[in-house]
Amino acid sequence: MPAPHRIVIVAFPGIELLDATGPAEVFSVASRVAGADRPGYRVLIATPDGAPVATSSGVRLLADLAFEEVAAPIDTLVVAGAIELVEGGVEPVVDREVAAWLRRAAPGAGRIGSVCAGAHLLAAAGLLEGRPATTHWLTADRLAADHPGVRVDPDPIFIRDGRVWTCAGVTSGMDMALAMVAEDHGQDLALATARTMVMYVKRSGGQSQFSVPLSVRSSSDDRIDGLRRWIAEHLTEDLSLEALAARTHLSARHFSRLFRQRTSTTPAAYVEAARLEAARRLLEDGDRSLPEVAAASGLGSVETLHRVFRRRLGTTPAEYRRRF
Repeated sequence: MPAPHRIVIVAFPGIELLDATGPAEVFSVASRVAGADRPGYRVLIATPDGAPVATSSGVRLLADLAFEEVAAPIDTLVVAGAIELVEGGVEPVVDREVAAWLRRAAPGAGRIGSVCAGAHLLAAAGLLEGRPATTHWLTADRLAADHPGVRVDPDPIFIRDGRVWTCAGVTSGMDMALAMVAEDHGQDLALATARTMVMYVKRSGGQSQFSVPLSVRSSSDDRIDGLRRWIAEHLTEDLSLEALAARTHLSARHFSRLFRQRTSTTPAAYVEAARLEAARRLLEDGDRSLPEVAAASGLGSVETLHRVFRRRLGTTPAEYRRRF
């Protein structure tokens, strides 16, 4: 029987505990579910000097080996991430020793993945240059600013580009690991693993990290926040600029300027995103026909449904339903 797939998870002081243990548990459970007659996974934790590391939660994580003891070939190399709270937001931790080692070790890895702010380490090592990538939405803007050559998309749960995978925050590392299991051993084992772990098995990479209300910053104006809640409950009604402005008792011009100032998006873009999210949920969780989905989501026609899906998601409604 072939040797187990060798997983090396890179850890360093301050990492998020689940960034490392979440994927490790997925690979471990997959091995147990697969049984002794199939090659599973061997998971190793590597730290810079082989010493235990304290995670952000205070839990100490034991290491199996030091960086210098990691020998090629590595089937999968997974990098955990760390975020520090700073005044005014968060700061991704970029450990230069870790980034330098990743640069040297990457050529000997068949597959590379990052969890959460681990993408900043892959970028610092030059491994994301020219590639699409994602990370936790809190640090996505920083990743794009620090590494202009990386095509940062803050929305998906995870992105795969060839042998390089990146994913969003903490639990999405488990989704990414499940997708890796499916790639290695087929969807049946990934599904059985998810069931064993009582995981939601439909969170594939193209799904969003957050809903439309969460993706748009909260407003300091109660009128705007109240209107956003009302929009979510009345997607099939007239949500034109004029109708929304009338609801807030403002002129269309004043309302449009205020909405953009408070939310950093336009009323039309917000309404379309909210209707798209409703359509996605209908496609994921039901068997309604496309005309019914278009009508119930407020998009109106199948033609509009297709146009919005292609423009915003790069796929068709039918393909989205098949995938998710």
